[in-house]
Amino acid sequence: MADQRIYKDVVVKAPKKAQAPVKSRAYRGVSSVGKTISNSVTYDLELIKQDLINHLHIRQGEKLENPEFGTIIWDLLFEPLTEDLKEAIANNITEIINYDPRIQADNIFVDEYESGIIIECELSYLPYNISEQLVFKFDEANGLLD
Repeated sequence: MADQRIYKDVVVKAPKKAQAPVKSRAYRGVSSVGKTISNSVTYDLELIKQDLINHLHIRQGEKLENPEFGTIIWDLLFEPLTEDLKEAIANNITEIINYDPRIQADNIFVDEYESGIIIECELSYLPYNISEQLVFKFDEANGLLD
């Protein structure tokens, strides 16, 4: 359809061709953790890890309109770490990791350390086919130690 002149001042433009969407595997986000304001953009694996850490900082029940979001660990730090409790924590961490479609939990090990709970997990970054071992320490006095 070519441009057509209708009346004196109105021009109807021909429709533009639709462009194919850009398919990029790069994730881009903003994080202020350990960065300056001018350098707050994060990419790919670093962004995925930061999103996971942010999720682990939220106590289950704290997020408005989504009381199931977050981790149960903050309520269990002062409880005796029984085998049932270890299993509940491992299940919760697995759900949190699998909540993000970019990552998958492969192995999770829960234990206690000096003054808190330590979680070792093998993480697979699905878009990149990369696996990595991460360790999270939930400390009674200091919170989540990265």
